[in-house]
Amino acid sequence: MLRFESDTLSAESPLSSDSVAIWYLSHEIPCSCCVCLPESRQLSHLTRRPTVTTRLQNFVNGKFVDASSGRFSDVVDPTTGETYAQAPVSGQEDVDAAYAAAAAAFETWGQSTPGERAALLLKVADAIEARADEINEAECRNTGKPRARMAEDETPVAADHFRFFAGAARTLEGPTAGEFLADHTSVIRHEPIGVVGQVTPWNYPMMMAVWKIAPALAAGNTVVLKPSDTTPASTLKLAEILGDVLPAGVFNVVTGDRETGALVVSHPAASMVAITGSIGAGMSVARSAADDLKRVHLELGGKAPVVIFEDVRDIGAVAQAVAEAGLYNAGQDCTAACRVIVQESVHDEFAAALAEAAAATRMGGLDDEEAYFGPLNNPNQLARVEGFLERVPAHATVLTGGKRAGDRGYFFAPTVVDGLRQDDEMIQDEIFGPVITIQTFTDEADALAKANGVRYGLAGSVWTSDHGRAMRMSKRLDFGVVWVNTHIPFVSEMPHGGFKHSGYGKDLSVFGLHDYTRVKHVMHYIGE
Repeated sequence: MLRFESDTLSAESPLSSDSVAIWYLSHEIPCSCCVCLPESRQLSHLTRRPTVTTRLQNFVNGKFVDASSGRFSDVVDPTTGETYAQAPVSGQEDVDAAYAAAAAAFETWGQSTPGERAALLLKVADAIEARADEINEAECRNTGKPRARMAEDETPVAADHFRFFAGAARTLEGPTAGEFLADHTSVIRHEPIGVVGQVTPWNYPMMMAVWKIAPALAAGNTVVLKPSDTTPASTLKLAEILGDVLPAGVFNVVTGDRETGALVVSHPAASMVAITGSIGAGMSVARSAADDLKRVHLELGGKAPVVIFEDVRDIGAVAQAVAEAGLYNAGQDCTAACRVIVQESVHDEFAAALAEAAAATRMGGLDDEEAYFGPLNNPNQLARVEGFLERVPAHATVLTGGKRAGDRGYFFAPTVVDGLRQDDEMIQDEIFGPVITIQTFTDEADALAKANGVRYGLAGSVWTSDHGRAMRMSKRLDFGVVWVNTHIPFVSEMPHGGFKHSGYGKDLSVFGLHDYTRVKHVMHYIGE
């Protein structure tokens, strides 16, 4: 969901546009969320474990291999700040090898029938369920997510995505046309594009990989994927699982830094690139892709408005739902309920209820079964969120949270900031942390102006008891996903994707499958 603004770039190493793009992708910037608990409560169940450094490898042509450079980068547990693994920093030779494998595999995979591909993707789904504990462990060490949340919310959904696209592949039909021209008839074909280069972020490394892998493979493409440099482990675990099922070369993973990502995006063997990252990343990748006219799929983050009208039935229940949708995954979600716009008449009641709900939300480590969310992903992201709170304008008020929680790991207290104005940076920029902002509005026109008055257009929600109002607002909100009286649920069958600077292209649904196909018109002469 992802998608994002960059951390501070080092002045010591000037970057090309490709490198900047991938830096943004690998250091994805998050959104804003809610309020906080006493630190003693939030950080209970943080377990110190011995540090054992594991050497990870690339996955190329069905095998795990070292990078030719022999260079590695540290992979850190966000709950402790300690290194627990090292991942290869791949260079040109490694990326070339991955694309060569993918191109060779496409010669047969691209000619396979939808039924053949579907049968294998169903086996992948079964394997994900059978090895869920391994995936959960890799993802939680990558991200610091509480294990209980991961096991309940993500791994089962990942399996479902593969099952959905397995079925969708078999129902992807090209419409047949009649004789629009005398003595001629036409057929429309949906064909695979070829080799696809993909770059995934660190907020949902496993899930975002699945969102990209499943439709690409279902449509008959082969893949070279580069995960974020901070979270490669769960993607490599997925590669191991897919490698047990798919032909060699169909799916490949190269790990590395921003330069690696630039190589993946700009490689001439890629016919399409798909990324989740920041606006800056998307623009740079689009410019790079223009050099050889690659197709581009961009999911670039959001700043989701949560428009709350005075006629909602239960202020407390809505506040609780918004707190949960804003704080989920520590607010590191491009659709997080981060930007509340509440009607003036119920502002005071709602703000108090939201602050209370946020403050009652439990933060904890990997083994805390009651924790709702864990730490921020990396020290750069922690510094970014801290920076926003240090710069809160004088006219705004921090109702709860607003600071780092503890001194170990990258935990930040759930935070609610009230009284912000439309041009404040906390309204206009993606924070990507457990921070929820509050603004007020007077009427529908004012609510729409404030909701649409940002460069993002990914997702938003409307909360009202008036069905007509809900439909009017849904129509006029300039966002690719609009929820009514809920926020943040996804299903495999429905599309996810944004407008404006949130990018273009859809994930999930048959629309996501279509994005990984090309359309061909075949006309037949049928005259005598």
